[in-house]
Amino acid sequence: MLDNKFELGFFPTPLQNLKNLSEKFENYSIYIKRDDHTGLASGGNKTRKLEYLIQQAIDEGCDTVITAGAQQSNHCRQTAAACSIAGLECHLLLGGHKPDVFDGNLLLSSILGATIHFTGDNRKGEDKEFLKAKLEREGRKCFVIPYGGSNLTGALGFVSAVKELKEQLEQQKLNIDYVFFASSSGGMQAGLTLGKELYGLNTELIPINIDKDETNGLSLEEVVYGIVKEGEEKLQVNTNIQLSDISLNRAYDKDGYGVVTEKERKAINELARTEGILLDPVYTGRAFYGMLDVLRRKNIPKGANVLFWNTGGLPAVFKYAEELKSK
Repeated sequence: MLDNKFELGFFPTPLQNLKNLSEKFENYSIYIKRDDHTGLASGGNKTRKLEYLIQQAIDEGCDTVITAGAQQSNHCRQTAAACSIAGLECHLLLGGHKPDVFDGNLLLSSILGATIHFTGDNRKGEDKEFLKAKLEREGRKCFVIPYGGSNLTGALGFVSAVKELKEQLEQQKLNIDYVFFASSSGGMQAGLTLGKELYGLNTELIPINIDKDETNGLSLEEVVYGIVKEGEEKLQVNTNIQLSDISLNRAYDKDGYGVVTEKERKAINELARTEGILLDPVYTGRAFYGMLDVLRRKNIPKGANVLFWNTGGLPAVFKYAEELKSK
């Protein structure tokens, strides 16, 4: 099951010691997993999911892919790129109204050949079945990828990623006590949860919630739990996880999805000016701030080895130029 994929990315992605940042947080050793280097149209973690999702679309004989997101969706940009490689038509349902100027991920999705549909308040695929029916009347065979690529098929990319990480840790004779990452649509969190059990990775996951809105009427905890339970059966792994066990740090999401505050700006500047690594303003900037805040408050034991999983998203930086400029 984990071998059936359409290769799209450069793996393994680097595992890097943030030496300069660790000196500023002397109680902790800080590392970063560089999924901004997956290689698909400027990289990002969705490449891992799309290797499995695109393969499923091909296996089912589909010629068209539909997915949805915000206008600066990293998932949609990478889906457009994956479709161009696989020879599939790509349709993106993007929230909001058509802007006068395309920039950031929206510009790249257009360059990559996606057909873009602007959907107003609906940015999580609420209109996908309507579009699917329309395209099928026109003779296309459609494959619908859920918001963020977050179903079991997509989550397999992060089950596999746990194996990759464990091998890197063994090679470097390193233990990681905590893994911080941005969690928004749930597939990555579910995949890491399943992968931990399947490959026996002894670490604690600390997902930072990014988007407080529900997805199709479900909380993020419910989405993650549903994928994990389905994965238990398909992968024959028993996690014994209940819904109440799905952890999610919601301390940093009150400003809402895609709203850049001084916190995100400070976190982006800190990593850029300390380690020369760029974060994005929506996902990794918020999650990285959350991690640094946890470390500053010493909310995890001193001496811990901490990993930040950089899920990528560089193109969105240019959309948020005004919010990110030095003040």
